[in-house]
Amino acid sequence: MAGFTGIHRNVLDPSAIRHILNNSFGIQSFRHGQLAIISSVLSKRDTLAVMPTGGGKSLCYQLPSICQKGITLVITPLISLMRDQVSALKAKGIPCGCINSGQDAAENRRVFHELKASDSFLLYLSPERIQKPGFEQWVKTAPISLFAVDEAHCVSQWGHDFRPDYGKLNLLRALRPDVPILATTATATPQVLRDIAKQLALKEPSQHVYGFYRPNLYYQVEYCDDEAEKMALVREALNRTPKGRIIIYAGTRKQCEDLHSELCTRYPGVEYYHAGLSSEGRDSIQDRYDKGTVRILVATNAFGMGVDSPDVRLIVHYQMPANLDSYYQEVGRAGRDGEHSTCLLLYAKKDRGLQSFFIRESNAPIEIKNARWKSLDAIIQYAEGGECRHSGILTYFKDVDRIQSCGHCDVCDPGSPRKVPHAFVAPVKTITRKGKSKEKKSRIERVATPLSAQESARMRAIKEWRLEYARSQDMPAFLVFSNRTLEDLARKAPGTLTELEEVYGLGPQKIEVFGKELLEILHEPA
Repeated sequence: MAGFTGIHRNVLDPSAIRHILNNSFGIQSFRHGQLAIISSVLSKRDTLAVMPTGGGKSLCYQLPSICQKGITLVITPLISLMRDQVSALKAKGIPCGCINSGQDAAENRRVFHELKASDSFLLYLSPERIQKPGFEQWVKTAPISLFAVDEAHCVSQWGHDFRPDYGKLNLLRALRPDVPILATTATATPQVLRDIAKQLALKEPSQHVYGFYRPNLYYQVEYCDDEAEKMALVREALNRTPKGRIIIYAGTRKQCEDLHSELCTRYPGVEYYHAGLSSEGRDSIQDRYDKGTVRILVATNAFGMGVDSPDVRLIVHYQMPANLDSYYQEVGRAGRDGEHSTCLLLYAKKDRGLQSFFIRESNAPIEIKNARWKSLDAIIQYAEGGECRHSGILTYFKDVDRIQSCGHCDVCDPGSPRKVPHAFVAPVKTITRKGKSKEKKSRIERVATPLSAQESARMRAIKEWRLEYARSQDMPAFLVFSNRTLEDLARKAPGTLTELEEVYGLGPQKIEVFGKELLEILHEPA
């Protein structure tokens, strides 16, 4: 590796950057957003980059590392990711290495020997390593050209995966204010991005949010009355997905094990994964999953970060996750090979109770808990519907590119789960309810009753108003009101502010903000 001399200059010409992409990485073209992010980094600007899982974030610090002298220091929490990237880069002849707890002292000394022998070097460290004695003194004098903080949402307590060691990374700016910082993540709301910039002390960062639209993914949400209905949908989805890998996310370890017990006798290659297993057990399961021996994995959210399987054809959320950030990160593991895949979210009333329990039992400060309550409300409203699901996701994360309608979600093409167009492996909802009480049957039938002509007119009017308001505020339609709220408004047609209190999803705050306008829309002359 000592023979690799790199480019040793800031490359700002796009054609020169593409030349490096072709010759050093063997890649023919940039993915959406990569060139803009790399150009910002090479301009020595602090940079915030949000690209979805599988979107190519790592290239945004790997390519600059060979364009300039010095050390590109990458902070990442995953030893497996460090090893995979180092192995791939070394195969391309790019000087790199990692220091982690899984290596002995001799291996670490070898990495530093290679680092000193190279003019350009990509060094991976864990956030915990930054706190080790001796790091401060070393980093003050080391020829560092860039700090890259991967999984940067872990810096923010408003994010979905806060880690205390990440909260100490402002040390980088304090020790080396001359070194630019690149912060990358797969999911971050505008609030989280602001907090990342604050916590890392970024200086007027260049912000890039790209690639949240996944045209090969079919988003589907099904409301379920009970566990039997959920399990019937899971089986239907598995039966319709004979090829490729499948991940079923469960909300608790017990649910994870119960689902495994239910499925392993019916389907081959089923295993489960959660944080309660031994480290050796988790490593063994992940290794067999990577090799394809395990085809169907039932897991809690402990599984997934750093996993890059190309052929995941189906992601099922058996229980609603805590927030849209976690949901999007988890469904982002589907269809990385570009082939059609399905993301099925099963939503039941008691799922809110489970997530509410987690929030109440948390020791987080009150402002963090309040943020989690708002995040929970947001995913519930997403589950209960709005406009196009892909469009809502793009607006929620403030992607620079937007669409109005995708044509491949259960909102845009509600018949498609049954007709299965576009070669999507969309599950079919064929649930029969046997042995239900008369009271239960009548409730289901009442919910399924079509809207009358007058109710449909009211529904259209409120939907049009909701869409116009959402666009004016640059927010997803589902965050204004869910479809369930709109349908209840259309059916009940409340005539006073007091009567609005009886509508599903309308609390005092929303009635105060929207109440008078809703009443006007509901009772406008036809």
